[in-house]
Amino acid sequence: MSSISILNTLILIGIIISGILAVVIDEILPCIIATSVVGTFIAIEFLLLRAPDVAIAEGAVGAILTPVIFIIALQKIKDKVQPDNDEGGK
Repeated sequence: MSSISILNTLILIGIIISGILAVVIDEILPCIIATSVVGTFIAIEFLLLRAPDVAIAEGAVGAILTPVIFIIALQKIKDKVQPDNDEGGK
């Protein structure tokens, strides 16, 4: 077994484990981080498959841009929900 096939297997196992964690975890922020890890593993896999243009696109969108958008949306939702919880001072 060559070193590339071992690395390929490890990356695929990482994709599967982080994908399962993204579905199973109950808290939102760790789920977002798990999806970012999935995107990173997929970008590395594309590099191993000698598709650098697809790897760059996946790294930019799947590992960076999408989690940033999710975190910004989560922060905006938390900002709007917290003032409603303090109604009446009770």
